[in-house]
Amino acid sequence: MSSKTNRLEQFRNQRQIMNEKILDLNHLGVKRFFNLDSNTYKEGALPAKTKELLGLVASAVLRCNDCIDYHLEQCVKTGSTKEEIIDALNIALVVGGSIFIPHMRHAIETLELLENEGSL
Repeated sequence: MSSKTNRLEQFRNQRQIMNEKILDLNHLGVKRFFNLDSNTYKEGALPAKTKELLGLVASAVLRCNDCIDYHLEQCVKTGSTKEEIIDALNIALVVGGSIFIPHMRHAIETLELLENEGSL
């Protein structure tokens, strides 16, 4: 297994472990926020696929690599093509400016990892 694959697997594992620890704090406000977050991306007036692409753009503009990785995986799961994802990342680049470029590199590397897994 390459170190690149390890990065994505490590992200998935660490996210799961830490989310469980956070939820185990048993804080009502925290649980409500997690619930709100997960329900936001469900089918509604906008399809889940569109919502995930919007989440990707927002995460990219905010320059959160963990969020970018999460939404890239969700974009793939909800049926976005590589071309659609690249188009969304272009919007993030235009909105976010050149400071987003290092995070775009990260996003493209993650897309390659997802392709190598056969997810995309």
